[in-house]
Amino acid sequence: MKVTINKQNEKTLVVLDGRIDSTNADQFQQDIASLMEGEKPDIDIDCTNMTYTSSQGLRVFLLLQKSVMARNGKMVLRNMNPRVKEVFDITGFSNIITTI
Repeated sequence: MKVTINKQNEKTLVVLDGRIDSTNADQFQQDIASLMEGEKPDIDIDCTNMTYTSSQGLRVFLLLQKSVMARNGKMVLRNMNPRVKEVFDITGFSNIITTI
């Protein structure tokens, strides 16, 4: 999993590339730890090249979403491939996290 974070004024763009699974979910959480700070975050996560997420990856997304909500911010996951989107839909995460 490769995580690229770019801040553009008030918006933060995160680009994910690869799989999130039990072997790298902790590293993914460390990579995005900086996004869990600051006031009123505005985070766009580009999932175009994210090919898979396990339950451990979902846990990290949920932690980030809770952090963003607690700080009156917003977070959007964009461009999910159909297999990854299906995981979010089946688990109900599409009702918790905005996916477009």
